[in-house]
Amino acid sequence: MLATLVGVALALPVQAQTQWKWRDKTGRTQYSDLPPPASVPEQDILARPAAVVKRAAAAAASSAASGTLPAGSTPIPPLATASSPFAPKLIDPELEAKRKKAEADQAAKAKAEETKVAAARAENCDRAKAELRSLDSGIRIARVNQKGEREILEDKQRADESKRTRDIIAADCK
Repeated sequence: MLATLVGVALALPVQAQTQWKWRDKTGRTQYSDLPPPASVPEQDILARPAAVVKRAAAAAASSAASGTLPAGSTPIPPLATASSPFAPKLIDPELEAKRKKAEADQAAKAKAEETKVAAARAENCDRAKAELRSLDSGIRIARVNQKGEREILEDKQRADESKRTRDIIAADCK
């Protein structure tokens, strides 16, 4: 019983060793614990050991960040490209659809907010133009002060209000 368990335990690491998988010139699939010969094109390499993939990703990230390869290293060929039929699909279609819907909702919300702001500016513009017409007409304008008393605008106050209203028109009427 113990010998069987030891035998199984020793056999597991052998089976768990990483494998290379590629197609040879005749189209047959080859498996090995050694990398394929240099004559095998990149698109015919179907699988790499996980350690090589991690090392390639780390080397690519470090060389991309520094712009050079570490001393004594050779460039590692790129992994299967997205256009390769053997490349794994990394995007979940359902999550991608949810993300696109969220982006569309956010864009619609931003568009609605922009429309609301534009309408408020147009209304402010119309009110400011009407106020300016009243100020420029020369008729007496009365305002209620903080005490609740009615006051007639003097020439200086009328000029200040006219300037403020023109500034509003310049800002909101584009």
